[in-house]
Amino acid sequence: MDTNNSNSLAYFDYAAATPLDDRVLQAMQPLFAGLFYNPSANYGPARQVSQQLLAARAKVAHWLGSRPSEVIFTAGGTEANNLAIHGIMRRHPKANLVVSAIEHDAVLHPAAQYDRRIAKVDSQGLLELEDLRRQIDDSTVLISVMYANNEIGTVQPLREVARIITEVRGQRRQDGNSLPIYLHSDACQAANYFDLHAARLGVDLLTLNGGKIYGPKQSGILYVKAGISLEPLIQGGGQEQGLRSGTENVAACIGFAEALDIAQTMRHDEVYRLQQLQEQFIMALQTILPQATVNGSRKKRLPNNVHISITGHDNERLLVQLEAKGILAAAGSACSASNEEPSHVLRATGLSDAEAQSSLRFTMGRQTTDSMVRQAVTALASICV
Repeated sequence: MDTNNSNSLAYFDYAAATPLDDRVLQAMQPLFAGLFYNPSANYGPARQVSQQLLAARAKVAHWLGSRPSEVIFTAGGTEANNLAIHGIMRRHPKANLVVSAIEHDAVLHPAAQYDRRIAKVDSQGLLELEDLRRQIDDSTVLISVMYANNEIGTVQPLREVARIITEVRGQRRQDGNSLPIYLHSDACQAANYFDLHAARLGVDLLTLNGGKIYGPKQSGILYVKAGISLEPLIQGGGQEQGLRSGTENVAACIGFAEALDIAQTMRHDEVYRLQQLQEQFIMALQTILPQATVNGSRKKRLPNNVHISITGHDNERLLVQLEAKGILAAAGSACSASNEEPSHVLRATGLSDAEAQSSLRFTMGRQTTDSMVRQAVTALASICV
């Protein structure tokens, strides 16, 4: 087969990247040429661009239930995570933070530069709340727990984490401890499917990524609750509330806002459709390839995620063989695909290195059909049986 012909390929890696929605491209198009002006300039055409940027910020804020001023545009989820972690910890250098064991590397790596504690997860990848409680002490200033995992798809109990933090705040008031404690969540994988209202979730900081929601790559936001003071990573002219200096990429900001608006508007229908495909995928696997085991929680799971282990099969070889049959899947996080070490996420759930290295991730999206699911299962079975 001709693997250069993308029309002949069935794509199952939406957790890594999504295609740009035509409506998003249309919204961005005028900013590439005619409306190229710097939104900080004072003349009329620049003010027009500035108004579009304000409108985009307000559109994002609508879905977060926030003020527009609490939305900071970034160049993607990695920058937003780094701004959240470094931004808090540099303000409180003697404090510590707690992260879950299955966070994305964009959280784990910056967190490792500070006094960092790791909260355990169970065999399904669900945060062990009692262990989280044990990790928090009088010097903890930040908790970072992702909304939904990018590898195994497990959805975390954010509201329960928020309740624990509320209890800690109450106890600190009684004890006269003035150190704040904040909850950050990397919600990059969740934005297509779940509620993002910050107050309902109980989060103080929230990361979103345009490249995961059919928007432009290198676009994203960090929600920062009013009153929280962050140390900026990039200093200069003071754009984005002084937290991200530099002339704004207005086209990317508008594209992100449009993509989020579309994703949140259609999320209920898309969740239902993808859950049907997910169930079809898993049932077919269990019938045709019973040696495949599903990783992660079956109930608290992203509706587009099917993550499996097939003991005795090397996942890198399987991916090559699947691509030859027209199936594009993944062995784990695309952001660390060059790393030959077994996934830290799978290790944290108790899988052995051998089991981790026999694991595959199939993630579905708007273009996925039931015939593609059948094609993927049939291809996998023909390789493994």
